[in-house]
Amino acid sequence: MSAFSSFFAFFARIFLAAIFVVSGWGKLTGFEGAVGYIASNGLPAPQVFAALTILVELGGGILLILGLFSRLAAFVMAGFTLLTIVVVHHFWTFEGADAMMQQIHAMKNLAIAGGLLMVTAFGPGAWAIGPGRD
Repeated sequence: MSAFSSFFAFFARIFLAAIFVVSGWGKLTGFEGAVGYIASNGLPAPQVFAALTILVELGGGILLILGLFSRLAAFVMAGFTLLTIVVVHHFWTFEGADAMMQQIHAMKNLAIAGGLLMVTAFGPGAWAIGPGRD
């Protein structure tokens, strides 16, 4: 991989991971709020789902930034991101402005999942510390 490509791969990983690290940190420091939000979506065992969400978002985001187990982290994060479309941003069940807002979130998640699947397919690039470096 050229230095040029490695530069872009590195920053792409950081940009993809940023939303997850910030969101995961927010859930960790506001755990009860995260539990309440998850419960409001009708999921059972909201404390367990909140903890798993923090693990995927914060843990996966950090792994992605570092380039450590990037392919696996990106794959898990892509699955998680796609799942949130069905579980949280199911815009087809909303009406009016709420449906539009949920569709925007769903499409954003779809784009993020696409970027994560690119990392899964092509690896983290040369500027990574873990296995799978190109």
